Amino acid sequence: MTTTWRHLPAPAREIAVAATEAVAAARGRDRDAYDEAVDRLAGADRSGLVLGAVVRLLLEETHPDGLDGDDIRQVLEACVRGAASWQPDIDPHVVLVLLAGALGVYDPDDDATRPEPAALARHAPLILADLLAGTDRPLDGWLTAAFAEIRRTELHD
Repeated sequence: MTTTWRHLPAPAREIAVAATEAVAAARGRDRDAYDEAVDRLAGADRSGLVLGAVVRLLLEETHPDGLDGDDIRQVLEACVRGAASWQPDIDPHVVLVLLAGALGVYDPDDDATRPEPAALARHAPLILADLLAGTDRPLDGWLTAAFAEIRRTELHD
């Protein structure tokens, strides 16, 4: 990539910095750093859109032939099992909602049990850390791609 997200306005950079710190903390299983970064993500407007785009891009990269129900179950189980030892309050329902939302098959308006934004912000970096373990590209590249995709979508809408 020749560009990065670092040239973007301050709110977008804050999402990227907080996401980067949360994923790094998840990889290092650093609860304090994770909590701090997740709190910033939860307070950042549109962080869910950015994190969802990164999750979708990673799912597409790691499953180039497409995803089926078994693939989603494996991603869900790997994330929950991997995080349970240091994040015992991980909620599989929230992880499933994040995965379904990233793939565009979840309508939050139709679900009376939709998770709170803070819960989504707390779980998204766990999915990212787990999915990134299967790639050699750093999170920066995925964030750059997500911001570019969001920009393209907004320009065409």
